[in-house]
Amino acid sequence: MHEGCCGMKGEAPPRLAVRRRRYRSGLSAELIAAAYLIAKRHRILARRYKTSAGEIDLVARASGRIAFIEVKRRATLEECEAAVTVRLRQRVRRAAGLWIARNPQFKDHDIGFDLVFIMPRRWPVYLRDAL
Repeated sequence: MHEGCCGMKGEAPPRLAVRRRRYRSGLSAELIAAAYLIAKRHRILARRYKTSAGEIDLVARASGRIAFIEVKRRATLEECEAAVTVRLRQRVRRAAGLWIARNPQFKDHDIGFDLVFIMPRRWPVYLRDAL
């Protein structure tokens, strides 16, 4: 049992509950994105790859190209687009450099930075070289 900030046993503090819900939502979105990419003939090389520069949601290979993919789950396409910031782009690019350094067998592949947007009741939107 967890005794939360409100003194109620068995329930997580509200901030922790929200954080857990977002974490599970992110995992779910990445699973949907990975399944979509596999159906589109991508091979998933890594999921939630952590580096000192940050995390890469998905690393996939298709036709001699390595894609570093950021997955965003939001209610609308506009909200997904707004979540892609300059700082996010920089983080993914730095982390991709570290991934390539640790996986030198892929250094001669073409490299891309892609996005997958996940929205309720819609097919995933895959944007190649959009990051």
